[in-house]
Amino acid sequence: MNQSETRNNTIAYPQTYINPNLRKIYIPEELPDKFMEVAKSNTENNIETCGILCGVLKKDEFFVTTVILPKQTGSSDTCNTLDEVEVLNIQEKYELLTLGWIHTHPSQTGFLSSVDLHTHFSYQLMISEAIAIVCSPKYTPKVSYFRLTDNNGMNVISSCKKNGFHPHHENVKLFYDAFFNNDNGHVYNIKESVIMMDLRN
Repeated sequence: MNQSETRNNTIAYPQTYINPNLRKIYIPEELPDKFMEVAKSNTENNIETCGILCGVLKKDEFFVTTVILPKQTGSSDTCNTLDEVEVLNIQEKYELLTLGWIHTHPSQTGFLSSVDLHTHFSYQLMISEAIAIVCSPKYTPKVSYFRLTDNNGMNVISSCKKNGFHPHHENVKLFYDAFFNNDNGHVYNIKESVIMMDLRN
């Protein structure tokens, strides 16, 4: 996330395609608060924290059961994971799918920066239903659930070769709110517990 970037890409543009056949993905209601509690120390020091959303597929619906916080480095507007092999070994051991990711914006609102867009692109390539949860504790809403649009978002990011923070001026909607009470939302809350696996220490 970069302070100079804006939320213009959340404006509703015409001709946006969102897959109407996305499978539902259920998120434990307590997950964002538990993640923000684990990330509290970083947040107080204006450092982003990130985690991997993991879960299972049951009867053609996804359920997030676990958040893995890998070893990582962070700053006020970036978070980079380390030792991906350690995460993969845990997922293999517990038979967990990668269903998206979650990260904090310690001092900014909830949106997907250009770096976030490129990060999420990789998740959505693996599983179309993958989501990006952004926790921005200083603002309302504190929690946002995002996904790239199937035509514009995926196409623009797949063809963009830039690194770091950079503007996307395309007059199209690149991402949208994927929560169920919005149009085309496939993300639902569920009253289940979530496991936090913190590998940072």
